[in-house]
Amino acid sequence: MTSLSPATPWQAHSRTTANHPTINLSTPDFMTQSPQKKSKRFPSFTLNSTAKPSPSPPPLVVVGSANADIYVEIDRLPKEGETISATTGQTLAGGKGANQAVCGGMLSYPTYFVGRVGNDAHGKLIIDALVGGGVVVDYVEEVGEVPTGHAVVMLQSGGQNSIIIVGGANMCGWGQSLSDGDLGVVKSAGIVLLQREIPDGINVQVAKAARSAGVPVILDAGGMDAPVPVELLRYVDILSPNESELARLTGMPTETFEQISLAVAECHKLGVKEVLVKLGGRGSVLFSEGKEPIKQGIIAAEKVLDTTGAGDTFTAAYAVAFVEGKSKPECLRFAAAAASLCVQVKGAIPSMPRRKAVLDLLQSV
Repeated sequence: MTSLSPATPWQAHSRTTANHPTINLSTPDFMTQSPQKKSKRFPSFTLNSTAKPSPSPPPLVVVGSANADIYVEIDRLPKEGETISATTGQTLAGGKGANQAVCGGMLSYPTYFVGRVGNDAHGKLIIDALVGGGVVVDYVEEVGEVPTGHAVVMLQSGGQNSIIIVGGANMCGWGQSLSDGDLGVVKSAGIVLLQREIPDGINVQVAKAARSAGVPVILDAGGMDAPVPVELLRYVDILSPNESELARLTGMPTETFEQISLAVAECHKLGVKEVLVKLGGRGSVLFSEGKEPIKQGIIAAEKVLDTTGAGDTFTAAYAVAFVEGKSKPECLRFAAAAASLCVQVKGAIPSMPRRKAVLDLLQSV
């Protein structure tokens, strides 16, 4: 089998000393198996510009939530009015935004996180986790008036989870308008990732800034259980819900592929050109308006311990492959491999896979 080296880890640097114009670059390759050939090399992606080349590619910029996840392991969910005992409990860094940022960093792609944490122990926990994952945290702001967001994650023995979120600084720490610095790093990105655990108004500002600079935006639909503003959808290039989120957003059933297709068609009517639907154990499907859907099955995990960060891993890995210029089927396969590794480790951020592990899995299947 053809050998492959993972991407060389990049060096984190401050935005005050480095700019990210459109540049020429050759991104790392990753491998996958093909039934016709022993191995298939994914093509490199080149961005052309008249500007002087920079040593690093335009970054993945994640704007979103950061939580302290309070994990409790239980045999089953409690009934109404019932008290049960947990087998274990611990607090880990998480939040959809922070999860996706660390995933980008662990996949050896330059990644910036824009978010808000409280001036407390949970905030320090999150910043340490981001830095440990290779993420640039120049745009993480500590706010003193509200605590860091947190979540209670009830993890059942089969790996499934139920989550209760307390927004904290994620919802109350932004103010009315983003700073020029925050908007500047968005405009310099290669791709922007958003979720729905911060105010919709902030997401709209980010998406508008990205569109004005020609930067693609992926909106993970997870988080707030409320309709997505139509204004936000107009500036989103790829909407990424799971089937239950798609059902809530459209008010339509999503139990079968035909039902999912009809619900996606409603999203297209609102201006979203591509919808990437995560189907858990059934894989994923990318719907591009006017084209045939592209299906991707799961890459089976040896064991499933915790599904908490699987969707975030999938979305971030897809974004990394996308910004590296991979084809859509290759992006889906890379994301499926990353998610397969994620569910085999407990915790959200601790489960984010390294790039080499994803490449090795792709070569083995």
